[in-house]
Amino acid sequence: MDRDEYHESGEFLDLFSQDAWRALADPVRAALAGAAPVDGPLVDLGAGSGLGIRVIAGAVPDAHILAVEPSAMQRAALFARIGPDPDLRERVTVLATDAQHAPLPDRIGGAIAMNMIGHLDPDARRALWRRLGDRLAPDAPLVVNLQPPSEPVVLPETDFISVRVGRHVYLGSGAAEPDGTQAVAWRMRYRVLDGSGRDADEADRVVREITAEYRWHVLSPATLLSELRAAGFVAALGPLDMVRAVVRRKPVP
Repeated sequence: MDRDEYHESGEFLDLFSQDAWRALADPVRAALAGAAPVDGPLVDLGAGSGLGIRVIAGAVPDAHILAVEPSAMQRAALFARIGPDPDLRERVTVLATDAQHAPLPDRIGGAIAMNMIGHLDPDARRALWRRLGDRLAPDAPLVVNLQPPSEPVVLPETDFISVRVGRHVYLGSGAAEPDGTQAVAWRMRYRVLDGSGRDADEADRVVREITAEYRWHVLSPATLLSELRAAGFVAALGPLDMVRAVVRRKPVP
């Protein structure tokens, strides 16, 4: 397995993803409407720390869930979330691999791929749509979201989130540059600031700083919808322009 891309940054990702999942939760629940446990397990591709697992589990009661997560750092957080919950321990199976190599059953009742599709290059991405299309039960949902940018452009470093925990303030920022015609190279910076002081200068003192770099394959909504339709899906743009809900075509009699 390739190097864990979240080895450096993994400790911050659950904390920084809380607000995003509060926004994503309702659209994902709505997109999973109609998924049925009898159609097979639901698959969470790139389950991360498991923030989406609770959403899936609540949206489709009694369904078994396959949580696919290649990062050991992220799986540690995932198990910490699943472990104290008897229902999730019974229903969730964690697969320590990536979306391309996950041993999926022949029939699945739905799949989500949130905040992860940019990790796949175009060939791997299109192969994933075909693989899922062959396994999804008729009318079973596939839920995908996109993250900017949609084209390879220069993005100056920008602070994207700040969270206080105790006396520390955790700040995340990132910058991107084109890396070929279909990808960008992200440089993420995570800083821990001492927020215990009374004046601004002391509050801005950096306690720790960590950087991480990774390649992200850009994808526009139009390209995503076109790829899914080519793989045999009926594709539609979901609410908030964040979640894409797609349904496999019904077999023709």
